[in-house]
Amino acid sequence: MRFVRRRRLPVEVNLTPLIDVVFLLLIFFMVSTTFETRQALELELPHSDSTTPLEASPVTLVITREGEYRLGERRLDAAGLAAALSEVAEAARQHGLIVEADRDSAHGAVVTALDRAGALGIQQIRIATRNGQDSSTHGETP
Repeated sequence: MRFVRRRRLPVEVNLTPLIDVVFLLLIFFMVSTTFETRQALELELPHSDSTTPLEASPVTLVITREGEYRLGERRLDAAGLAAALSEVAEAARQHGLIVEADRDSAHGAVVTALDRAGALGIQQIRIATRNGQDSSTHGETP
């Protein structure tokens, strides 16, 4: 006796619905996620206890709390800072640049000064601080 064998269809796994579900989940999480961005950081900058006395440097840039720049005796705004720094750039490249920023000055004003100095090839930049024990002594951080 001969039995008739039924022909079986090959088994296939259809991945299309699975891929659709994964994409829908991905879109859902991308749309429902919120990103928190901070506009400003509240920092109180510390005093430095390991300071060394400032050596006489030909180039000193002072940043006031109002965001005004002083290079020597000249008062500058952000627009005139690049031109004034380019005049003393050679001396600053040789001996370095000392930035004396008021502790209440805006962080953006300090970054602008550092950016302008970096664009002119000034690599030795020191930030002046006050000694933590004596508020009348200036020093610099290494």
